[in-house]
Amino acid sequence: MTSLVLIPARGGSKGVPGKNIKILGGKPLIQHTIDAARALFADDEILVSTDDPKIKAVVEATGLRVPFLRPAELATDTAGSHEVMLHALDYYESVHGPVDCLVLLQPTSPFRTAKHIKEALALYDNTMDMVVAVKETKANPYYVLREEDDQGWLQPSKPVVATRRQDVPTVYEINGAIYIINVTALRQSKLSEFKKVKKYVMDERSSHDIDTPLDWAFAELLLNHP
Repeated sequence: MTSLVLIPARGGSKGVPGKNIKILGGKPLIQHTIDAARALFADDEILVSTDDPKIKAVVEATGLRVPFLRPAELATDTAGSHEVMLHALDYYESVHGPVDCLVLLQPTSPFRTAKHIKEALALYDNTMDMVVAVKETKANPYYVLREEDDQGWLQPSKPVVATRRQDVPTVYEINGAIYIINVTALRQSKLSEFKKVKKYVMDERSSHDIDTPLDWAFAELLLNHP
């Protein structure tokens, strides 16, 4: 199986300005993901897609070449991840030839390790659309989530006859850390439309994703208290 590891890193973060190259645990945030990928893949199998010259420079300081800057139309707040993936895939295949699967690793998951990636890859085969990393959610729609009805009263999001959390079905939340994607399926539809999807379960610490200043502060806390 031939793979492309894609690390998408857009500049202009609103929640944590410059977060992809902000220092966390002694190195830029994005380097945590680069290091995890390099433990399993050769540099020519890893592609960072960014629109930001600063991110490009930081990545290349690690020795990993960034062959292009993402086009402006793929770097807006409204640009879709599907188009970003196809752009990177088209570039890579034009240089290196066809690949079977795309391993998408977001740089905002610094506690995802090479071990996690390897375990997720072991679950994948070309009969499925995707393996995606998840964690068991605390916001269970059977137990704690509520929606307003037409009269403004809160109702359970998914009604079920149960009095204890342990009695409701387990629900999983995509954590954003690992996506192993069938390239054929990706060229036919968006990730949200995939039907043949398997889960790879990660613990809460490893699943931590950085989007806000509070997320960043908690990541620093986790590093200081392993």
